[in-house]
Amino acid sequence: MKKNRILLFATVVAMLVSCGKRGDKNLVDNEFPVETVKSRSTSMQTSYPAALKGIQDVEIRPKVAGFITRVCVKEGQTVSAGQLLFVIDNATYQATVRQAQAAVNTASAHCNTAKMAYENSMKLRENKVIGDFELNSAKNNYESAKAQLAQAQAALSSAKEMLGFCYVKSPATGVVGTLPYKEGAMVSASSTPALTTVSNTSTIEAYFSMTEKDILEMTKTAGSMQAAIEQYPDLKLQLSDGTIYSETGRLAKASGVIDAATGSVQMIARFPNPQRLLKSGASGSIVVPHSNDNAIVIPQSVTTEVQDKIFVYVLGKDNKVRYTDIRVDPQNDGKNYVVLSGLKVGDRYVTNGIAKLTDGMEIRPITPAQYQKKIDEAAKLGEKQGSAKGFIDAMSK
Repeated sequence: MKKNRILLFATVVAMLVSCGKRGDKNLVDNEFPVETVKSRSTSMQTSYPAALKGIQDVEIRPKVAGFITRVCVKEGQTVSAGQLLFVIDNATYQATVRQAQAAVNTASAHCNTAKMAYENSMKLRENKVIGDFELNSAKNNYESAKAQLAQAQAALSSAKEMLGFCYVKSPATGVVGTLPYKEGAMVSASSTPALTTVSNTSTIEAYFSMTEKDILEMTKTAGSMQAAIEQYPDLKLQLSDGTIYSETGRLAKASGVIDAATGSVQMIARFPNPQRLLKSGASGSIVVPHSNDNAIVIPQSVTTEVQDKIFVYVLGKDNKVRYTDIRVDPQNDGKNYVVLSGLKVGDRYVTNGIAKLTDGMEIRPITPAQYQKKIDEAAKLGEKQGSAKGFIDAMSK
């Protein structure tokens, strides 16, 4: 019995050694999977977080100080330009208007008296009853009276304008925001927060940021920033609930300054909002679609990035790999690159095991399917070796 166990143990050891040799042959070699570059139609998209604002967000502030006597609108109400929003206590300003009106009346009476005196002096001068001095004095009195009347009228206009400021009206058509002040609150031009905000949401502006690298690439490709904005594709807006807004938008403008803290450039896209579904202050994501009918697309996993440059191992006719610099579209889906230069249709590139490659290394190309089969066989072999080792351990006890 003991002799049989020894023979079985020796047989298993021999099998394990034999399998180990085959495993080494399968795993240690210069075979790498290679794909051939082909062109195809592609449709990818890139998203950017965005903050939404009305095309015109106007803070409403009073020009005069006083107590609010009436709030004429409600939060969320749509108002038109010139519509009354608030009334501020105006008793003092009404008194000022009456006082200014009285001053105008007085100045007007003085002016009329001076005018009659001047006209009478002209007749007396014609009849040589008075001299030039008396005539000029009457004329000067009349001019002075007219100036005083004009001054009183200007003061009246100013008083009426100040009274008008007590009636706070909307400068634009839009939607009323929050109303932090109620009737009886004391407000002034320096009050914080503002009385309210009127947002024109007929068109919504979406603010988002792009990296300096993306902006530079766009500008180089189009020739100028303005040309890049005009050639930019129609944009989609993903709302906070994950749905896509029904209206498409256009890129409107870009900031001329790069934010030194983030290295990004602020972009503004505009979306029509006929149904007033979008609200100022909301958030979403700008979705930029990219379509190309004759694109070279490669997985990002087959590339390496060194100092902002992207490289791929290209296989030559001599079966030697070349560490090749490629230029890709800065807009991508996070999984694939659209190659702009560095690769052409018919080129071959290594798809796996690139960490083991060096520039100029000679390899034996195989298909990705063959490479996967080798990996699967190696995995199965590892499992068998593990089982055999367990059996040996058991037998040796």
